[in-house]
Amino acid sequence: MKEINSRMEPRKSAPTLEDVAKTAGVSTATVSRCLNDPDRVVEATRNRVMSAVQALQYTPNFGARVMAAKRTFTIGAIIPTMDNAIFARGLQAFQEALHARGYTLLVSSSAYRPEVEEEQIRALVARGADGLLLIGHDRDVPIYEYLAQRKVPALAAWSYIPDGRIPSIGFDNRTAMYALTQEVIDHGHRRIGMISGVIQGNDRARFRLEGMQDALVANGLDAAMIPPIETPYEIENGAAAFAKLMAGAEPPTAVMCGNDVLAVGAMIGARRLGLRVPQDVSITGFDDIELARIVSPALTTVHVPHREMGRKAADALVDMVEKKTSGQSAKLGTTIMTRGSLGPCPRPDGQG
Repeated sequence: MKEINSRMEPRKSAPTLEDVAKTAGVSTATVSRCLNDPDRVVEATRNRVMSAVQALQYTPNFGARVMAAKRTFTIGAIIPTMDNAIFARGLQAFQEALHARGYTLLVSSSAYRPEVEEEQIRALVARGADGLLLIGHDRDVPIYEYLAQRKVPALAAWSYIPDGRIPSIGFDNRTAMYALTQEVIDHGHRRIGMISGVIQGNDRARFRLEGMQDALVANGLDAAMIPPIETPYEIENGAAAFAKLMAGAEPPTAVMCGNDVLAVGAMIGARRLGLRVPQDVSITGFDDIELARIVSPALTTVHVPHREMGRKAADALVDMVEKKTSGQSAKLGTTIMTRGSLGPCPRPDGQG
């Protein structure tokens, strides 16, 4: 073994900032600016420095950068689930926008459990996250007080509340579901059921249910005619809830679902019962994830601007971290996507 080791070439030391500066023919300060604040460096010089970085395979000293900037350039995001695509598109855009600003994203999932989310918030703060992206606003006040005490900026997405404890970049779930319910009513439906996500600790689910009930009342319908069913966001849960709704003495002619995952489950449930969609029963979702467009018939749903929301949330949160703003909320628009799963009520009187 000694003989083998003696023949090995000595390891070359890692390239330094000084090596990059010498190769590019600039000062170390210029290299540092180019890496940390590239907009302040003219394009020709920036290109020369980055060419030297690539040629030398230079990796910046993360610890030195953190000490100099007093930031870790890390953003944490805690989403309720990774089991389906509800948050994927928005989170991808969020990460892309962070990368463009020189930040790294750390993601964790709470499984819709408030106590797990609290643990993850504290863990990310302990690891030096400069800011946090949270989903919605429903959480205990001490959590917000903890973030304020630690001076860690936080931003909520997927839900817009103008007077929330933290700024939000999102949409009005209640108004969006109201509009979709009105569309269902305009198709002649009067007996309308609802498969909702679990409301406890989930303002998005609560607002969507309230928006549906608001529209029923506004149209002179009894919001309590068919009690809603709450269930976790899983396809099989949607199928089971649909079967329960249809087992009633006077089943609904339209079933509205809290998101597209539950709606696809409801469509599967309809197929198991031998019901045609939309000839026998109409089904709607919420989110307009890719699943909504590939099922047959395609799902009538609410289109959420996931990518726009992700980009704007990233820019807003980084601006908060860099103290360029204290945080401004932004309300994004939604669009009703009327597709094949919504049809006229089977009975002219709307009663099924």
